Amino acid sequence: MNPHDQFCPNPNCSARGQVGAGNIQVHSPKERRYRCRECGQTFSESKGTALYQVKKPRELFVLVTTLLAYGCPVQAVVAAFGLDERTVRAWWGRAGDHCQAVHEAVIGKSQLDLEQVQADEIKVKTQQGTVWMAMAMMVRTRLWLGGVVSPQRDLALIVALVACIRAIAMCRPLLLAVDGLSSYVRAFQDSFRSPLPRRTCGRPRLVAWRDIAIVQVVKHRAAELDIERRIVQGCPTLVARLVQVSQGVGGINTAFIERLNATFRQRLACLTRRSRALARSPQTLLPIMFLVGTVYNFCTFHQSLRLPLLIGSHGHRHWVQRTPALAAGLTDHRWSVLELLTFKIPPPPWVPPKRRGRPPKSVLAAAL
Repeated sequence: MNPHDQFCPNPNCSARGQVGAGNIQVHSPKERRYRCRECGQTFSESKGTALYQVKKPRELFVLVTTLLAYGCPVQAVVAAFGLDERTVRAWWGRAGDHCQAVHEAVIGKSQLDLEQVQADEIKVKTQQGTVWMAMAMMVRTRLWLGGVVSPQRDLALIVALVACIRAIAMCRPLLLAVDGLSSYVRAFQDSFRSPLPRRTCGRPRLVAWRDIAIVQVVKHRAAELDIERRIVQGCPTLVARLVQVSQGVGGINTAFIERLNATFRQRLACLTRRSRALARSPQTLLPIMFLVGTVYNFCTFHQSLRLPLLIGSHGHRHWVQRTPALAAGLTDHRWSVLELLTFKIPPPPWVPPKRRGRPPKSVLAAAL
């Protein structure tokens, strides 16, 4: 137990979320509990992780979560480990909620030069009807940027997805590749704008970002498949340069997000076409989506991201494997599933409440 790596999770503590401040001490090594010297509260080592209040061994929880994240059916886990199906599904949701918080804290609050982003939607079958899952990815690093779930494939779904991309994107040249859905163009043009500073009162004028290119890949399915590639916004020179920088060879396409969709379809049975597997409800679909996506980002080596390392004078080549998060510079190593499930997100620092009325005499005396 290392108290220097812990922080107080008490929201009413003045030292909450401070790592290495010296206010945490070991309270019970047997029960693995810590104590905060500021507020006097004790808390478990697993507080704030997916393992908090899990009665089964942590190794079993991590093993079951790993199998679920890689597409193992719930019934197979129940038969292999003798667990109740409700317990397995509860663990699935608990791990998914924690992964969603990790994704929002690490990726959602980062600022990246995305270069090229591809987005697409997947039709999902649930017991309550059909819903739509929209996702986006960064092409150069294969980083999954997030996803949203909605019962309708409408403008609200696309606006929510574009808001996730806009929160991560830096104001740099950016290529946005999507399918033929017209809502993307309107959502991109409305979101990628910045307020222009003004000296007078009133709402500032929004100025569109420079060097934003929007392309569409429209598939016409008739007797033969016909693919139409449109440049909705931006010049062909800018599009060609961003394609060369982000993906190397090739032209305008949505192949990378299609491959990511195939990965999600392989690991989530409810996304498979012509399958009898159905998701319970849209509320349960969101946590399992974040579980698969976060494990894909932090815990899975991607074959196309490996780098050659020449060893010796004979030119022997050794491949260095990388995860999407490692390629994006968000981490410095590959995370294990246990590290992902035990990652703690510190709460925001404590802010003292505003004092009303006349300040105390001691404060006035110190000011004089």
